[in-house]
Amino acid sequence: MGKHNFKKLKIWQEGMVLVEETYKMIREFPTMEKFNLVSQLIRCAVSIPSNIAEGTSKSSNKHFNKYIEDSLGSSFEWETQLIVAFNQQYISDERFEFLEQKIQQLQKMISRFQDGLK
Repeated sequence: MGKHNFKKLKIWQEGMVLVEETYKMIREFPTMEKFNLVSQLIRCAVSIPSNIAEGTSKSSNKHFNKYIEDSLGSSFEWETQLIVAFNQQYISDERFEFLEQKIQQLQKMISRFQDGLK
């Protein structure tokens, strides 16, 4: 396996966009969520590109795939937390729809990338 430059991977780049969108979104959350939902959203968002980056250092596609799988798992966890935030009315309908579309697009991209590793 040739090593990937994680910064050139579209899935890493889109993961980093999601991190930025997460930080924008949580600015409007109530203070009581600082150590709960806010913390979880940030950790999940950061985990997505971080796992992709870490996976690029692995010596085989099999090992890289494990990190891609973890990244995908974090994306589904983040989506669940987005739904919680929406249900609590911390974000608008429009913001929710935008971010839901963004995370689902990223999940598809990660899945396709993962299929290419097999």
